[in-house]
Amino acid sequence: MTIKPLADRVVIKMVEAEETTKSGIILAGSAKEKPQVAEIVAVGPGGVVDGKDVVMTVKVGDKVLISKYSGTEVKVDGIEYTILRQGDILAIVE
Repeated sequence: MTIKPLADRVVIKMVEAEETTKSGIILAGSAKEKPQVAEIVAVGPGGVVDGKDVVMTVKVGDKVLISKYSGTEVKVDGIEYTILRQGDILAIVE
């Protein structure tokens, strides 16, 4: 099954958090922070949203920075995705 976002929404997949610190300490599962970097998997078409014309500025494959608790989490075929509006994306990571 595939997810096709509507309007100004994007589907992202979170990038795995680092399991070790820069100094080599291995982190326990409870010590890891929720990752804030994600990869875009699908992008909606944009268009008129709430009376405003929205042009999509992100594309599939972009790595983006999002706030910790934005979007709606869904699970498809055992893989966890997050669906959020383009406006909830803070930055593109290069």
